[in-house]
Amino acid sequence: MSPQTILIWGASLAAVGVLLGAFGAHWLRPRLDAQAFEWFQTGLTYQFVHSLAILAVALILIWFRTTSLPPASGYLPLAAYAFILGIILFSGTLYLMAIGAPHWLGMITPIGGVLFIAGWVAVIVSIWRI
Repeated sequence: MSPQTILIWGASLAAVGVLLGAFGAHWLRPRLDAQAFEWFQTGLTYQFVHSLAILAVALILIWFRTTSLPPASGYLPLAAYAFILGIILFSGTLYLMAIGAPHWLGMITPIGGVLFIAGWVAVIVSIWRI
């Protein structure tokens, strides 16, 4: 995945996070119980943090192109993939459960968490290999 594509993913997921935040604050909050709203808020928090991480990964890849440092290993794009899939699985399942989807979806949520961890490990390995 090119740095430009990674930037588009990061910015798009951040924009969707803003939209979901507004939707949650103005429409969902009065309709959800405390547990459901907490799930929604947790999904938003992780989506925003990892959207920014995706943007950072893209900027690091672009920076590598403009310096004499050795190119980043293939691990940085892998980190971006892991963060994107992590948002979809982790935040997505929390959003769905918050609005009434079956709670068995909660079994999928940790897979997204593992993808977040894998993404951060990929970032660490990339830095280590410089």
